[in-house]
Amino acid sequence: MRFRFGRRLLQLLLGLFLYGIAISAMVQAAVGLDPWDVLTQGLALHTGIAFGLMTNIIGLAVLLLWIPLRQRPGLGTILNALLIGPSAQLGLAVIPAPDALWLRILLFAGGLLLLGLATGLYIGPQLGPGPRDGLMTGLHQRTGRPIWMVRTAIELTVLAIGWALGGNVGFGTLAFALLIGPLCHWSLPLFALRLPAQEAGTPGAPLPEAREGRRRRANPAA
Repeated sequence: MRFRFGRRLLQLLLGLFLYGIAISAMVQAAVGLDPWDVLTQGLALHTGIAFGLMTNIIGLAVLLLWIPLRQRPGLGTILNALLIGPSAQLGLAVIPAPDALWLRILLFAGGLLLLGLATGLYIGPQLGPGPRDGLMTGLHQRTGRPIWMVRTAIELTVLAIGWALGGNVGFGTLAFALLIGPLCHWSLPLFALRLPAQEAGTPGAPLPEAREGRRRRANPAA
């Protein structure tokens, strides 16, 4: 059990670290960001707060919104809010911003691919959703609106605010919107971990209903 939790925690930490690096690569590419990072960049520009620290501030602020929505954070939720920001700030310090457009496009593409992989890595251990995911599911439960409608409303809102504040919106923003779903669809099953409680459902093991049916056939009077 300890080894299993250690493996889950290690994968979570690796995923969060790579997620921050992926964000920094896309920031340095300067061809457009995802809605939440557009907001982060816009707020950072207006406040003078470093991008990484602003990432943390927004994550923790979103986490506070879980309270009235009655969402329960997990370890992964807390670490998500605390660790992605420092990782992104480290990436901004070590990843140079290229001048040529084709290099910026390649850097953005690499960052987007890495972000898709990192998403599968940090969700796979099942240690709690990210703050923004919990906001989406909480609003879905409280309003009764479909998930797609709630997510679209949230992301359009933060995108509009971030754009108004000077965040970078470009063709990379559109590429993110179109490609992040398929990338996560590929990476989530790749890095999903089976929890100890799920081991009873290993392939080939009879389901409880099947076991009960066999018992009744063997002993009809039961």
